[in-house]
Amino acid sequence: MKIINAFEVSRSVDTVWEFFQDVASVAQCLPGAMITEDKGGGVYAGNVTVKLGPMSAKFDGEATINADVETKSARISGKGIDRSGGSAGKVEVEYRLGESESGTIVTVDADVTLSGTAARFGRSSLINEMSTRLIAEFVECLETKLGATTPEIAASVTAGEVKGVSLFFSSLWTAIIGFFKKLFGRG
Repeated sequence: MKIINAFEVSRSVDTVWEFFQDVASVAQCLPGAMITEDKGGGVYAGNVTVKLGPMSAKFDGEATINADVETKSARISGKGIDRSGGSAGKVEVEYRLGESESGTIVTVDADVTLSGTAARFGRSSLINEMSTRLIAEFVECLETKLGATTPEIAASVTAGEVKGVSLFFSSLWTAIIGFFKKLFGRG
């Protein structure tokens, strides 16, 4: 499933780029993500915990990041397995930074593949809605880290835990409202 999104950060492109090169700090702003090892050469081991309604999965895996400083863009390839639930996931992400009137625009183009139990909950409209909400949490954490007055304060800032049930129901409600707006021609 494709996820395409863009968000704005009220900092310069160089500041945001520098932050994105600190993969451990970026992971702290991704709800449910944790870097467990820097294997060198742009390869990182870690896990992502996902809770969605009755389903909970912890994907252990690896990601490879190929960054291009000239274009301020990167390609991330990751894969993981939830050994307890029999699910697997694979992701290919490209992001690009560009200047905006108030700072930096970050565009993200991701292709996510899920199999096993996780795939049953992975309907594209629901995943897209959830990704929009998770990106909003990421941006809030990022802005707070970048605005911290000391490195110690910045290091203590992390994303909140993903509240799967409330996120699921709020995303479901948004999808239902969207369906009825389309049905009755209101946008």
